[in-house]
Amino acid sequence: MIPYGRQDISDRDIQAVVDILKSDWLTQGPAVERFETAVSHYCGAPYAVAVSSATAALHLACLAAGLGPGDILWTSPNSFVASANCALYCGASVDFVDIEPATGNLSVAKLEEKLVEAQQQNSLPKVVVPVHFAGQPCDIAPIAELARCYGFVVIEDASHAIGASYQGGKIGNCAHADFTVFSFHPVKIVTTGEGGMVLTRSAEHYQRLLRLRSHGITRDPVEMVGPSEGPWYYQQVELGFNYRITDIQCALGASQMARLDDFVARRAALAERYRQKLSGLPLRVLERRADRTSAWHLFVVCLKLDELTVTRREVFERLRNAGIGVNVHYIPIHTQPYYQRLGFHHGDFLAAEQYYREALTLPLYPGLSEVEQDKVVSLLAEALQ
Repeated sequence: MIPYGRQDISDRDIQAVVDILKSDWLTQGPAVERFETAVSHYCGAPYAVAVSSATAALHLACLAAGLGPGDILWTSPNSFVASANCALYCGASVDFVDIEPATGNLSVAKLEEKLVEAQQQNSLPKVVVPVHFAGQPCDIAPIAELARCYGFVVIEDASHAIGASYQGGKIGNCAHADFTVFSFHPVKIVTTGEGGMVLTRSAEHYQRLLRLRSHGITRDPVEMVGPSEGPWYYQQVELGFNYRITDIQCALGASQMARLDDFVARRAALAERYRQKLSGLPLRVLERRADRTSAWHLFVVCLKLDELTVTRREVFERLRNAGIGVNVHYIPIHTQPYYQRLGFHHGDFLAAEQYYREALTLPLYPGLSEVEQDKVVSLLAEALQ
């Protein structure tokens, strides 16, 4: 089976983990800070907090943004459910903004239209979570401008996009967002096994994220109620969580960061090769925008179903049966049974639903050989007949 995504682990990565296993630290220790520093320096944001998953990162970013009961978070329906669930964890409500079909990213035009209506109805969002789908940044600068006009917090869900850039700056620099969230799941660009990170330019948010990551506990006398009782002393000053990540994971992540640019370059080369070899088939590839570069987490094609005599499911099953691990990203969040029970319906976000009906994710990862890629293209062409 050729999977749709796969980690790339080097001997150096393995040695980095072995070194930690032989050290005095296994859980949260100096490797965590080294990993955070590597990511923050690469991206150009002053503060980074590594946590146990990107879901945890989204949750903590929402809490640091002050999201709570009575508030609303908007995000894209074309994402994994975590992009919306983070609001519900805080007791807030969720709504969605439809996508632009060409890229699969949140539509700025739809966002502005929805904001005008929400302002008239006194129901503006507290937080907007744009998702950089498949690794290509969405149009974050005009979203930031809308945030200034309408007063919402921007949390970039860049789970797909470490290594991507927008208007000359690295995603994660928080130039157009209050927070950026990365994922380090094994199929992502860089992996820690499981893991995530929040980046920010705010020292105040940074300090709160550190507390929330570890039960709401502080050892800083400045943050305590009353004087410290000694070097052993700590206080829980708010309700936090055990979202800590380990030194084992962060040693792997820091080692992987040294190859991030190579990973992205290889993915980009394979993506360009796909674009050339898929030309002429009854499908379209997602549009690339000139002012940004993708990290190429996913390579998605949209089948031209009106030109085919087979269904997307038949194409999917033919490829899976032939050993090609295609996938589909994503089932629109608002069509999930849980969200239907919250009042959403099929037909609420038509562009996301139409995109989902056509979408197919092809294998893309640094270790994919050109021979394997040719096999994917050949079998896809056969499956479409």
